[in-house]
Amino acid sequence: MTANTKTGPTRDEVQAHRGASAVAPENTLAAFRAAAEQGARWVELDVALLADETLVVIHDDSVDRTTSGTGKLATLRRADLETLDAGAWFDPRFAGERLPTLSQVMAVLGELGLGANIEIKQHPHHRSLDQLVDAVQRDISQHKDVPVMISSFDPDALKAMHAREPDLELAMLWSELPADWQARLAAIPARTIHLNYKALSIGFLEQARQSGIKVRAWTSNNPAELGSFWDAGLTGVITDNPKLFLG
Repeated sequence: MTANTKTGPTRDEVQAHRGASAVAPENTLAAFRAAAEQGARWVELDVALLADETLVVIHDDSVDRTTSGTGKLATLRRADLETLDAGAWFDPRFAGERLPTLSQVMAVLGELGLGANIEIKQHPHHRSLDQLVDAVQRDISQHKDVPVMISSFDPDALKAMHAREPDLELAMLWSELPADWQARLAAIPARTIHLNYKALSIGFLEQARQSGIKVRAWTSNNPAELGSFWDAGLTGVITDNPKLFLG
């Protein structure tokens, strides 16, 4: 091993996927606090709109999978969040956890000193892309102390955010790498890719590094899966269990 060999990500490049979701219920304040306890400096989270345009931190467009309730987000308002248990499904120790709003999460991340990778995507009940990105901009602008990056599978969402917040880091999410990835990034414009770890290759990473493009792998929970990629230029990892990559 030489002095220049990179064996893993730096501490700033380990992002907790939906918080430390291996040890706490995903996209809850408990999961974000667990990420901080494990030493992560960034968390990845998902946002969606309720019927009253409240931005809630949740992956799905319904509450069925991750709460005690049922129903589409389109039918819920902020007051309804107090009636939903978002923790007991994961473990009885987390009974009483609520679905947090983005504003609530940003406040806690500020207290914990964590950055937020906010994934935005359109759900069927959203009226428009503008409605979504305006709400995201509204909430992040109220918490300037929290570092923010925006990621999405939707290039139009990234373009819309760039028009509003041109200084934010934008990350294009892909499950598989398109052949014209460079042109697609330039059209946004973005200089970061978040790629399914199964789609990584040495050649792509070397090309990205030469082009000054950051690449983070999602969602890896086994450091051995990524061991051969760090020297080639892999920037970071998004993981359910940050401590695995933090030593």
